Amino acid sequence: MSSEVAVTSIITNTGAVSAVDHLRAISAARTDKQQEVATGLRVKEAKDNSAYWSIATIMKSDTRALSAARDALDFGTAAADTASLGMKMAIDVVDEIKKKLLNSLERGISHDKVNYEITELKEELRSLAESSNFNGVNWLIRKSAADDRGPEVVSGFGRSADGTVAVQTLTFDRQADYGTNHLIDEDSNTGILTNATFATDVGAATDWVLIHGKNQTLHTEIALTASTTQDQIEEMVKVTDQMLLAMTDASADLGSLAARIGMQKDFAYDLGASNTKG
Repeated sequence: MSSEVAVTSIITNTGAVSAVDHLRAISAARTDKQQEVATGLRVKEAKDNSAYWSIATIMKSDTRALSAARDALDFGTAAADTASLGMKMAIDVVDEIKKKLLNSLERGISHDKVNYEITELKEELRSLAESSNFNGVNWLIRKSAADDRGPEVVSGFGRSADGTVAVQTLTFDRQADYGTNHLIDEDSNTGILTNATFATDVGAATDWVLIHGKNQTLHTEIALTASTTQDQIEEMVKVTDQMLLAMTDASADLGSLAARIGMQKDFAYDLGASNTKG
């Protein structure tokens, strides 16, 4: 009498097939989790979730744009800080010139000697203005009408509700009231040190400027000679005092812009970090 042994194929064994499928699912889920941990992303490809993947792709692009904006803000910060430092140092020099002029009002003081000292200080002023240069950009000197627009700093990158991209900028108003947010105008009658409007404002009989622009020498440069009168020196003192006030205002404007750039930079970093987490 023969006995038969029932052999069940794994292919037709539903229990085994179910177990294998379960193991595959566990393995796939573990792989997905490992990818999430490694990349920090739940949606890695369009097939994972097409809607979320589209949003994530746009956010990645925006994050790269924000990174570029941060680089531009770093550049703007350096340019603003350079101009601000130059303006502050120039204030000290003009204040010293004002003191020299006041000293020259005393009897027995040699005008020629004082003028030599003032000339040295004026050369220092020009050197300060010209050296307030960051990567070829100088906010304290106007060379031509092309500079009237004022330097712009990229301050941010945004996207409106309809998906439109917008780049925000901050602009330094180089001209201000009548050209008093920069020191030297090489071409015209703006700037602070090259501006005859201050002489008009104080009612001076002479159109005093502290220094001439390279291409503008129409006005009378402040200087002392043996024949310089007391009245003329008093006018020079008043003019330099008005210039100092304008320089102080310009320095405040530069400081304010630098602070705004700093806030925009912090915001750009925070927004970029938020996009990355998203």
